[in-house]
Amino acid sequence: MSSEVGARRDAKKLVRSPSGLRMVPEHRAFGSPFGLEEPQWVPDKECPRCMQCDTKFDFLTRKHHCRRCGKCFCDKCCSQKVALRRMCFVDPVRQCAPCALVSHREAEFYDRQLKLLLSGATFLVTFGNAEKSDTMVCRLSSNQRFLLLDGDSRHEVEVARIAAVQMLTEGFPPGETDTPTHTSLPGSQPASEGGNARATGMTLQYTAPGAEGVTQLKLMAGEDANGSRRQATAWLVAMHKAAKLLYESRDQ
Repeated sequence: MSSEVGARRDAKKLVRSPSGLRMVPEHRAFGSPFGLEEPQWVPDKECPRCMQCDTKFDFLTRKHHCRRCGKCFCDKCCSQKVALRRMCFVDPVRQCAPCALVSHREAEFYDRQLKLLLSGATFLVTFGNAEKSDTMVCRLSSNQRFLLLDGDSRHEVEVARIAAVQMLTEGFPPGETDTPTHTSLPGSQPASEGGNARATGMTLQYTAPGAEGVTQLKLMAGEDANGSRRQATAWLVAMHKAAKLLYESRDQ
């Protein structure tokens, strides 16, 4: 990737929308795959009452629109101002209680998991049906659009082209045999959050530009004593969360 192309991908501009100031990519095609589009607001004439508590709007009871869902509420039901990074708002914006809860939960991804993905981790990487695995560092690009794999060779996987993610785990309840398990998206929980299971690897299926069919990539955390195994496990859990946000963006 040339520096000129890279700069163009990362270029941003400040725009004002009815919901507030947003720092967005200059070119929409280079936006984060985890981002959400601003919703269309429910027209004022179509919401004479709060869509949560059914309070009638009048001169004293004003209507407010949630910046995340676009629905119309009274001040009591839409009083929280919460960061909404998936829509690139510069400042916290007004949201209804259910949306504010979701945005608070997503803040953990941006404050914690995203930093792990950007810093990267070391894995044994297998492409397709290859018999040999290569030791590579896998990390998310700064614009969040690519998984970058660096080793003896360099590869890029466009995040938006990832079709499926499967977490590979190992672990067992007391008294049972230790066997590998699989956790698939969407709708599953990160492996490290349940019981004694721990994340050991991940398979990604994606479509490569110009290629027919789906390509598979397998990441496996190596066994070592210098802490990179722990970093790799944390990275896998973070990528699992990122994949969930990716599915949500597509379903918007």
